[in-house]
Amino acid sequence: MQGLSQEELAERSCLHRTYIGAVERAERNITLKVLEKIAKGLDIEPGTLISKDFIFP
Repeated sequence: MQGLSQEELAERSCLHRTYIGAVERAERNITLKVLEKIAKGLDIEPGTLISKDFIFP
């Protein structure tokens, strides 16, 4: 996708690096607010992250 590290995405999303890691490993359920923050950090629309057409690298 964008080649960001967890730390870079966390910084862009105003979240903690360990939280991003837990989300990535599906250890945390996220709220819509966090979904928006992550999408903003990735510079994409939030709906893209939950689209069935979204392809994970």
